[in-house]
Amino acid sequence: MATRHAGGPTDFADGLDRPRLLLHVCCGPCLTAVVERILPQFDVVGLWHNPNIDTEQEHELRLGNARIVAEHFGIELICADYDAADWLRAVAGLEQEPEGGRRCPVCFDYRLRRTVQYAAEHQIGHVATTLTVSPHKPLDVINRLGADLCDEMGIRFVGRNFRLGGGFQRSVELSRELGLYRQRYCGCAFARRDG
Repeated sequence: MATRHAGGPTDFADGLDRPRLLLHVCCGPCLTAVVERILPQFDVVGLWHNPNIDTEQEHELRLGNARIVAEHFGIELICADYDAADWLRAVAGLEQEPEGGRRCPVCFDYRLRRTVQYAAEHQIGHVATTLTVSPHKPLDVINRLGADLCDEMGIRFVGRNFRLGGGFQRSVELSRELGLYRQRYCGCAFARRDG
């Protein structure tokens, strides 16, 4: 696999020496199991950047759930601007692609690029994404994009398969415990159309 990993579990005895990690948050349910797994190793800051979500109402609903999870785990959650028009320009010409087609890697790249840029601007040395906990997303594509973008900026990409060891099932369990809304489509209007 062509991903660059930040290394395996490390014993941070005092809990103060954990490296900072900027975690791209795709939704509250996915955030649950991912942040639970990486908090022992990293000082996590979440970044909500999802201009692909088709309506402001849906965006705010999902953001609200991400805030619940961030508060539960005691992490900071930064919210990037919701610029749906810019995202639509980025995927222009790919509107008729099916869910999982050529539009999706463009969308992943768009959101991960902003995450990596934010990390570079704020001297955060590691980046990861919650997208890799979902069995509906292409792990290899996401990890390759993340690693390549991080390499460009001199940041370490934590390209983990958060599905391993029942990660997705754990997200379902934690979502239930926290009373989270679990969406039925990725967020964009095109996925909802195909769903």
